[in-house]
Amino acid sequence: MIRDLALWNSLPLPALLLCDDDTIIESNPAAETFLNLSSKALTGASVWDKVMIDAELEEAFARARAQKSSLFINDVDVGSGERPPVTCNIQIAPLEGGEDTMLMLIAPREMASRMTQNISSSKAAKSAIGMAEMLTHEIKNPLAGITGAAQLLSMGLKGSDLELTDLIVAEGRRIVKLLEQVEQFGNLRPPLLRPVNIHDILDRARQSASVGFGAHMYFLEDYDPSLPRVYADGDQLLQVFLNLLKNASEAGAHGGTIRLHTFYEASLRRRMPDGSLARLPVQVEIIDDGPGLPPDIASDIFEPFVSGRENGTGLGLALVSKLIGDVGGWISVDSVPGRTVFRISLPLAPAEAAAAETESD
Repeated sequence: MIRDLALWNSLPLPALLLCDDDTIIESNPAAETFLNLSSKALTGASVWDKVMIDAELEEAFARARAQKSSLFINDVDVGSGERPPVTCNIQIAPLEGGEDTMLMLIAPREMASRMTQNISSSKAAKSAIGMAEMLTHEIKNPLAGITGAAQLLSMGLKGSDLELTDLIVAEGRRIVKLLEQVEQFGNLRPPLLRPVNIHDILDRARQSASVGFGAHMYFLEDYDPSLPRVYADGDQLLQVFLNLLKNASEAGAHGGTIRLHTFYEASLRRRMPDGSLARLPVQVEIIDDGPGLPPDIASDIFEPFVSGRENGTGLGLALVSKLIGDVGGWISVDSVPGRTVFRISLPLAPAEAAAAETESD
């Protein structure tokens, strides 16, 4: 079943292979250590009997298996009868070439660098943003003077001299744009939370993109029409979707496809700062068929000043992450060449959340 046994045994994350009836057929050494159970004790047992997960996953897992799709669960407590629970992220995905075999990866929070933000890095980023905001005010005024002087000089110049002044003006404007983005990132108003129809916001973003920066792309809508309303700031959500669609459009070739996918995932929860588990059942995926994220920045893509594009500011996705986090949501990314998926998980509006709780009871 495992083609590269050495790779499987050296995988640092706990990993389990599950057959079509959810029975464990393989476990790597990291899983045995994490669960404090031997391979003999795990093999042949139901994963739900050996892996204690503080979330209702059976139905979602069955759906992922049937659709041969991936399932992500963030910030849930995972343990076994032999060890206390630990907060983890879980990814379940079909094993290529394994028919109905599914792979479960368990990432304790301190190891989940791809799907959680590093605390010390975030503090450093906040300090950098604070310094950048201060410098913004000191730079913009003299920069405006330099740009204005270059424009005046250009009125009496020709040839290569004119090209130089045009370059000064163009670069000055580019720097001003960057400074304005820094100001925007540091001075966002608190979100105005209200019930929002997610499809209305997505349609506005798609329409804007299709006649502008994404005119060369093909947009495919794959909506769940029964989705309840989410609790968010509609204007800020529109900004989030426009940023993600712009990135996807810039990465895609002419005639490429951007798929907008929405669905309901009842089991997804996020650990909040107060220790509670918040439900984030409404899922929005923006999927493109571009070249994917550079591997060396994939784990830090939501950090400020990290960009995969030449001359990129590295603030677009940091802003997206901040806006989604401010409403209690979650954003993650899964990227390989030919397929990049940005997934946003959002809470329900209070009335819909109450109705969902009633139905579950």
